[in-house]
Amino acid sequence: VTCVDKANVFKSFAFFRKIFDERAKGFPDIRTGYNYVDAQALDLVRRPWDFDVLVMENMFGDILSDLGGGLVGGMGMAPCAEIGDQHGLFQPAHGSAPDIAGQDKANPTATFLSAAMMLDWLGERHGIAELSEAAGHLEAAVEEGFATRRLRPMEFGGDQGLKDASKAVADLLGERLRRRHR
Repeated sequence: VTCVDKANVFKSFAFFRKIFDERAKGFPDIRTGYNYVDAQALDLVRRPWDFDVLVMENMFGDILSDLGGGLVGGMGMAPCAEIGDQHGLFQPAHGSAPDIAGQDKANPTATFLSAAMMLDWLGERHGIAELSEAAGHLEAAVEEGFATRRLRPMEFGGDQGLKDASKAVADLLGERLRRRHR
């Protein structure tokens, strides 16, 4: 868990870091670290695999989540999970995209991947292996769609809008499930 702040410049972030440290004491088995937001942006580009959970305030989160979306191919590819002690919220990280609203141009991939994350979390949380298995099938359908070019979102220069891209993933998922039950 990495605390991302700007404590070297703003006193309010020194307070943020103090709260982070107080909370971290309650979880001594979890490794913690610190990074200033500008260095974190660079490190996400150079070595994103070194980071798991980033704790920051909203403005820095908005900026770095867009950077993360770019690193995985675009905002339409960026799933998001906000997980608390009792509840989780799963949604695409990209927001509403008002510039393309109602035009059948959105890339649904992040929605499918967010749904897979939700199924996996629910399966793990409640001990229901079938939910985690369903998550794997959904992720695999998305991966297969890109690998076979059956999933071609407009975001990447493809010819599929939201409806056609969603249908492609649904068809691939159905095919996977039918193969499994033969």
